[in-house]
Amino acid sequence: MSWGIELWDQYENISNHTHRGMDFMEKYGHFVRDRCTIEMEYATKLRKLVKSYQPKKKETEDPPFTHVAAFTLMLNELNDLAGQHEVIAENLTSSIVKELYGLMKELKDERKRSLSEATKHKSLLQNLELQLDKAKKAYEKSHKDSLRAKLAYERAEADLNLSRADVEKQKISSQMKSQQFEDSKSDYANQLQKFNDLQHQHYTLSMPQVYQSLQDVDEKRIGSFQDFVSRSVEIEKNVFPIIDTCLNGVLKASATIDAKEDSKLVIDKYKSGFEPPADQQFEDLTYLGSTQSINDGSPPLSRTLTPRSADTLRSTSKEKNGKKRGKLFGIFSSQKPDDTKEDYSDLPPTQRRKKLLQKLEAVQQQINQETAARDALQKMKSVYEENPALGDPNSLDKQLAENGDKLDKLRLEQQKFQSYLDEVENKLTPNASLRHNRNSFQAADNISRTSVDTRVSVSNKIQSSHTPQHESSVSPESGVDTTGGTNSDFDQGDFEDDYYQTFPVLGIAKALYNFDDESAASNEGSVAMTDGEEFHVIEEDQGDGWTRVRKMNGEEGFVPSSYIDIELSNP
Repeated sequence: MSWGIELWDQYENISNHTHRGMDFMEKYGHFVRDRCTIEMEYATKLRKLVKSYQPKKKETEDPPFTHVAAFTLMLNELNDLAGQHEVIAENLTSSIVKELYGLMKELKDERKRSLSEATKHKSLLQNLELQLDKAKKAYEKSHKDSLRAKLAYERAEADLNLSRADVEKQKISSQMKSQQFEDSKSDYANQLQKFNDLQHQHYTLSMPQVYQSLQDVDEKRIGSFQDFVSRSVEIEKNVFPIIDTCLNGVLKASATIDAKEDSKLVIDKYKSGFEPPADQQFEDLTYLGSTQSINDGSPPLSRTLTPRSADTLRSTSKEKNGKKRGKLFGIFSSQKPDDTKEDYSDLPPTQRRKKLLQKLEAVQQQINQETAARDALQKMKSVYEENPALGDPNSLDKQLAENGDKLDKLRLEQQKFQSYLDEVENKLTPNASLRHNRNSFQAADNISRTSVDTRVSVSNKIQSSHTPQHESSVSPESGVDTTGGTNSDFDQGDFEDDYYQTFPVLGIAKALYNFDDESAASNEGSVAMTDGEEFHVIEEDQGDGWTRVRKMNGEEGFVPSSYIDIELSNP
């Protein structure tokens, strides 16, 4: 249906309708623009929120609690979610807002041209209508004048008292008025014909074209609005898969939370390794003469503490008198960690052992890196020696020397921390003497399998410049009293009975490498094995790199954990 036909007389309503349509489109543009601003502000505030609650590296636990790790993963997913809102805002701005404002300018220009054309056609018709009214009035006036002149001539001709000249004069006047009437009649007829022709053209051709143009503008506006709405929905739907992935990531993070595991981590983190204090002995003052004690000023009897209970009391006293312990789950706190000694001797035995193992692992990684760098330098030097055109082999000597110095320092540091670890093992495990020998072999074996160092001077330097120094064992922690006797808590005979007892089978292990008799003989308590041999696991690795196994012939002993593949029955 066409506005030009159906609404030929509704110019004002059409003009007002198209004006309201333009206002509506502008409001929609402002709506999309403001929504982009809100999306961007939401993304910015969400990122700021995530950043403010993100645990700092120095405050994170190692290993972290499962719920803390899940919370960190959730923050990362929310950060990605904020990025998707930024994508929505950017795409709406580039694809909708800018194009919409450009379209609005184009539609307004087209509407303005159409209205200007309509105004011109209306003005032309109005001018012609004024000329028609003027011609009609002249026609009506000349008609009246002609009738009066004719009536005056008829009266003069009937009046016998008038002269012939007066009658002739009236006749001429009547004829002139009649001629003027005919001329005005003809002019009026012509103006009327022109007006009718123009009016017909105005309502059947000129204005319908204007109305059609306005109708096209309005339909284009509505169609563009529909397209903008659809595209804005598509822009938002395009990020839904990523948003869904982020939310699924949060769900997966929540599924990793394990209260039992966190409880175990609390034990691993805060376990001191000390024994609980022994029972206090009853002090019977009756037989000692309480009156005499008061009179002579002798001190009252005090209970005797075992070395282990003394250690426990000292640890408890440190906790009471020392600084206030930080929050258990202090991932949001800004409290700085306390300074720790190099050998971690200020920590309880279990925590000290844990820190020393981490330190040894870090040092071993550095040794592996430096060894790989040295191997690369040696390989490059050999290539230069074979083909001098590629470079001077002597130019790498300085780097090799620096690398050797670093390896020397790292190995000395490794031996130092290994001695600290051996000291802790002596305090924690009664069979530490056996594990000490195996630890020494394991450290050397790790170095030999990660390095192909042929520089004999480095190893000679290590042997000649360093001898592990152990602290005095005459202390409450060592298990030996000041008189040279052993601690009553540990009896060697009981240990031997426990050592050779039958252990339950934990799983099956398969040898990956040979461990010959010579290597086994140099490590007390270990057994030899061949590649592919299978045996039962009866004791897992306690962190020292050795696993206790029982061979098929019944022989038991320790083998290097890195030499076997273990499959536990109940992992």
